[in-house]
Amino acid sequence: MSQAKTNKEILVQCEAQMQRAVDAIRRELASLRTSRASPALVEHIRVDYHGVPTPINQLATISTPEARLLLIQPWDRSSVGTIEKAILKSDLSLTPSNDGNVIRLVIPILTEERRLEMVRLVNKRVEQARVELRNMRRDSLEDLRKIEKAKSISADELKRSTDQLQKLIDRFTEEANRVGKQKEVELLES
Repeated sequence: MSQAKTNKEILVQCEAQMQRAVDAIRRELASLRTSRASPALVEHIRVDYHGVPTPINQLATISTPEARLLLIQPWDRSSVGTIEKAILKSDLSLTPSNDGNVIRLVIPILTEERRLEMVRLVNKRVEQARVELRNMRRDSLEDLRKIEKAKSISADELKRSTDQLQKLIDRFTEEANRVGKQKEVELLES
């Protein structure tokens, strides 16, 4: 038989879930391409390395020697070709240049139309994150109401916990909005 959660446990669990959701959107938006080179652009790409899908950052050093150039230097030179193929198959729409030792990715300047399309994509993803956060609040609120109905907490404790839950959602929604706004500014200025 499972032990009923306390209101504090519900709030702690909800806060952890919300933090993971905001961290996920931060990682996802970091991988969106701007006119500036960033190792985050390719870190999510998986390479078939000896039959195992492996992230590029576990196979190579990724550096940005110039503002619009990514340099990928594999530790195992035999993997240069497979890394290049993985980049070509990815959704980056970039063509790698391979000299046998390193892979160079030149990041082209984005057109105004593409920038606006990327901003719409950022806004859509931020809205999805806000919906996720509201769903987490709803689920936690249901859990709180269940333990109040079971007389584990009083109506006053339910009210206090509900207020704390609202503060959590406000904080994490603001953080998601801020991450989205930063990416939007980055896209429009580059």
